[in-house]
Amino acid sequence: MIHTYRLNGMHCTSCVGRVQQALEGVEGVKKAIVSLNPQEAVVSMGCHVDTAELDRAVQTAGSYSLTDEVEVIDTMKPPIVGAESTPQPAITAEPDQFSLTTYKPLLLIGAFIVGVVGLVELREGEFDWMRAMNNFMAGFFLVFSFFKLLNVQDFANSYRMYDIVARAIPGYGLAYPFIELALGVAYLLNWNPLVTNTVTLVVMGVSLIGVVQSVLDKRKIQCACLGAVFNLPMSTVTIVEDSLMMAMAGLMLWTMLV
Repeated sequence: MIHTYRLNGMHCTSCVGRVQQALEGVEGVKKAIVSLNPQEAVVSMGCHVDTAELDRAVQTAGSYSLTDEVEVIDTMKPPIVGAESTPQPAITAEPDQFSLTTYKPLLLIGAFIVGVVGLVELREGEFDWMRAMNNFMAGFFLVFSFFKLLNVQDFANSYRMYDIVARAIPGYGLAYPFIELALGVAYLLNWNPLVTNTVTLVVMGVSLIGVVQSVLDKRKIQCACLGAVFNLPMSTVTIVEDSLMMAMAGLMLWTMLV
C-alpha cells in the first residue's frame, strides 16, 4: 500500500534527508520517497500506519509537519473487471527533459576540464589519448570532490536518497567526497594505475546502480554529483556521466592488461 502526504517546513536537501530517514524509521514503513518541490512524501507501507504517528516521527527530525493524505494506492487490491475506473494522479516525477539552463553548471565544469586537458596536450606537442584520459579523470575527481566538500553533510543526505551503499551505510556518504579527492590525486600523480582504475570502476559502478534505479523509477530527486551547491535533477545525464568515467577507467585498465 502506498500513501502520499503533504509536508511542511522543508527548505533544502538536508531537510529532505532528515525527513526521509525519520519516516523510514517508523515501524510498518517499508520505504519513503520525499521531495522538496512539491513538499510531499510517498510512503510505502507493509501495514497501515496512522498519519498522526508519521507526523510525530517527522517532528522529531526538526520543525516539520506531515498532513493531509493526498492519494492512496492499494497495490494488493486487484482491479474490478467491468467497473468504471477513474484515472489516478501519478506519483512519479516529471519526465526527464534535457535543458541547457538546468545543466549549465555541469556543462561548464566539463568544458573547463576538457579545455585544461587540451591545453596540457598542446603544451606537450602531441596528443596522447591515454595521458589525456588520465588527466581528465584527475580533473573530474578533484573538481567534483571540491563541490561535495563545501558541505559534506548536505551531500551525504542527498546521496543517501539514491545510492545503495550510502543508504545501507550512512558513513559512506560522508566518506565519498574524500574517496573522490583521493582518486583525483592518484590520477594526477599517476599513482599505481592498476589500483586507481580498478577502484574507480567499482566506485562509479556501484554509484551507477542507484542512479539507474532512480531514473527508471522517475524519482524527482536532486543529483548529488556537484554536492548541495547546485540543484541538478537526477536524469539520464547523470547516467552518461558515470558511464563515461567507467568507460575511460575500463579502457585504461584494458590497455595495461593486454
